[in-house]
Formats: sequence, structure tokens, C-alpha cells
Amino acid sequence: MRNATLAPLATTLTVQALVSMAVITVPVLAPEAASETGVSASYAGIFIALVYGASMASSLVSGPLVQRFGAIRISQACLVACAIGLASVAAGTLPLFIVSALLLGAGYGPVTPASSHILAKTAPPERMALIFSLKQTGVPIGGALAGALVPTLVLWSGWRMAALWVACACLVTAILTQPMRKALDADRNPRKPLAVASLAGPLRYTLGNPDLRRLALCSLCFAALQLCLMTFLVTYLMLDTGLSLVSAGMMLMLAQVGGAIARVAWGAVSDRWGRPTRVLGGMALAMGAAAVATAGFSAQWPNALIAVVCVAFGATAVGWNGVYLAQVARLAPPGKAGDATGGALAFTYAGVLFGPPLFTLLVGWGAGYAAAYVLLAVPSVVCGLVLLWHGHAAGQRAPGVTGKQ
Repeated sequence: MRNATLAPLATTLTVQALVSMAVITVPVLAPEAASETGVSASYAGIFIALVYGASMASSLVSGPLVQRFGAIRISQACLVACAIGLASVAAGTLPLFIVSALLLGAGYGPVTPASSHILAKTAPPERMALIFSLKQTGVPIGGALAGALVPTLVLWSGWRMAALWVACACLVTAILTQPMRKALDADRNPRKPLAVASLAGPLRYTLGNPDLRRLALCSLCFAALQLCLMTFLVTYLMLDTGLSLVSAGMMLMLAQVGGAIARVAWGAVSDRWGRPTRVLGGMALAMGAAAVATAGFSAQWPNALIAVVCVAFGATAVGWNGVYLAQVARLAPPGKAGDATGGALAFTYAGVLFGPPLFTLLVGWGAGYAAAYVLLAVPSVVCGLVLLWHGHAAGQRAPGVTGKQ
């Protein structure tokens, strides 16, 4: 892999991992913080909802900001916002917890559009899905770092200092990215207007492009199912199959590992086959099938078979992001990858924001965890059929350019 590709990939991957780690740090700290602050650890769910609500809003305005200030400068600003958000957590008051969630969301949302802007310029077209998928492994890497390091930091220095240590890591990363700015932000336009109309442009751009609109709406369904897998799997396994907390946690870990590995594998398959829309369609059908299989878990299932299904569920419901983001960038005109990604991610974050609450409502209304997984699998299967049909139809209409489908 050429250095012209490797350096931007390493930079965007590192930034993605740090902002992801920053977001996950707060739920990891929640049990320790609760005993001292009096804020229930169960509020972590509301905290994450606020984070992703702010992410949805900030991703929409990220395109014009990237064009005016540069993708590296915006990435640095995101890291600083996350650092201030974690410092707010360390203050230990409820109002500052809310401020923290909004700052972390403001820092998390623009990172992906900014990285898409960079990678769309630097990634070889024949390896675009693979490069984007490698970058997206920063999300599970950040979660793994938070899970592995933050508890140790808490034991070593307390939960407040643990938050501040992660904040320092974000600031150090922002400084270390500075040498890349001259080269990667050379295309910025300091005169780019930041009027309200221009900031809303990414959403209009996505809605106005049929292919982008279709992908964005499908990503809403995929993200909803992904978050429901990660949020409810442990509870479901404990209640419906009788697994212990440790065993259920291991199943979730296997799903995450499967998703991280599959992100790279699906990217390679998409590049090699040259039909990303059809790859996404196939993954959508597979994640629907895995969700239905998950709904069939019972105490009679051997742990090994449950593990296989969890890995398959993770490989599809977590593994789709890189191929999706690469296709969004591929469909965007030159220099507009940030706009297209920001608009599309607003729909993706909407799935993250509304999927788990819908799942909770279904369970609360008496449907049960198994039925809720089946019901949320239906939209993904429909999306899969739609993507496969459009990918096939586009290939028939223009056989010479099916590499984009």
C-alpha cells in the first residue's frame, strides 16, 4: 500500500478510534461515577441517546465545515470537543453530564465525513471499499480500548482522573495530526460560506440523489438492527437462554470481533467483485437471517452454536459500514464526499437513535426479545431485496459501469 494512502488511512483510523473511545468511556465509568455523584448508572442509555442526537445534527453541518476549514482541522476540533466533554464528565454534576453528551456528539458526528473527504482523495479507486472498511475498524477498536483500559485507569487513579486521561489522549492525538494538515487540507476553501442554507446542503444533497437517498434510508434500518444487537444481546441471552453474565458477555465480544474482522473482509470482497450495492444487499439479507436465528435461541441450544450465530450476526449487522461509506463517497462528485457522507450519516444516526427505544417499546408491549429481533429484521430484509434489485437493474442498463453497483 502506497505511503500516499497509508498515512491518511493511519491518521483517520487513529482519530476514529480516539473519538469512539471517548464516547464509550462514559458508560464504562457510569457504575463508579454513580456511587459518588448520585446519578444512576442506568442514565447511561439517555446519555448515549443525547450523544447520537448531537452526532446526527453535527454530521449534517460537517460538509461545508470540512470544505472551509479542511478535514484535518475539523478532525482536530472534534478531538478537542471530545476532550472538553470528558473534562465536563469529571466535574461530576448532572448539568455538565448533559453538556458532556452534547460535546461528545458534536465531536463524534463530523469525524466520518471528514475522513471520507480525505480517503476519497487518497484511496485508489480499486481499493476504496477496503480502505474505508479498514478506517471503520476504528469504531470497535475504540470500544475495545475503552473496555480494556478505562477500568484499569479507574482502579489506578479514580473515575474522574480516568476521564481526564482519555481527554489527554484526545488532545495529544489532535497535536500529532498537525503535520498532516498542510498536505491533506490543501483543498480547503476559506471563503466557503457557512450560511444556514449551505449548512443544510448535505441533507438536501442526499435526498436529491436517488442512489444516495436509497443507501441512506437502508443505513437507518441497518444501524437500528446493529445497535439492538449490541444493546440487548447480553440481557436476552441471560433471560431467555439462562447464560451467565460472563458467558453472555463473551457472546457479545464474539459478535464485536466478528464485526471488526468482517468490515475488512467485506471491503475486500466489494472491491474485488466491483458491485458494492449488491454486496450490501446480500449483507442485509444475511443480517436479517442472523437476527431471526438469534430469535430462536433457547436453553437447549449448545453454547458453540449460539457463538456461531452471534459471530454471523456481528459479521453482517456490524460489518456493513465500510462498504456503505465507500459507496457513498464513490457516488459523490469530486470534492463532495464530505457533503454526501454528512447527509447520509444523518439517516444512519437516526437508526442508532430510534432503533433501541423501538426495541424497548416492543419488549414492553409484551412482544418479547425474540419477537423484537424478528420484527426489526424485516426492514433490513426489505432493504436487501431493494438493493439487490437496483444493483441488478443498474448492471443491466449500463454493463460497462457495473463496478459502481
